[in-house]
Amino acid sequence: MWWNFAARTNDEIARAREEWTAGSRFGDVHGYDGDRPGAPALPPVPLKPRGRVR
Repeated sequence: MWWNFAARTNDEIARAREEWTAGSRFGDVHGYDGDRPGAPALPPVPLKPRGRVR
């Protein structure tokens, strides 16, 4: 999970951010009267998955 995106890899997060910025994948929120908020820049290091213990 990073910002509003959930994914399995750093590449998937980066792709989701690009698609959000381009407006190509995620739909519009009907009734919202403003511009799409911009996703913040990714950190300069790869995101690491959290360890998960079951």
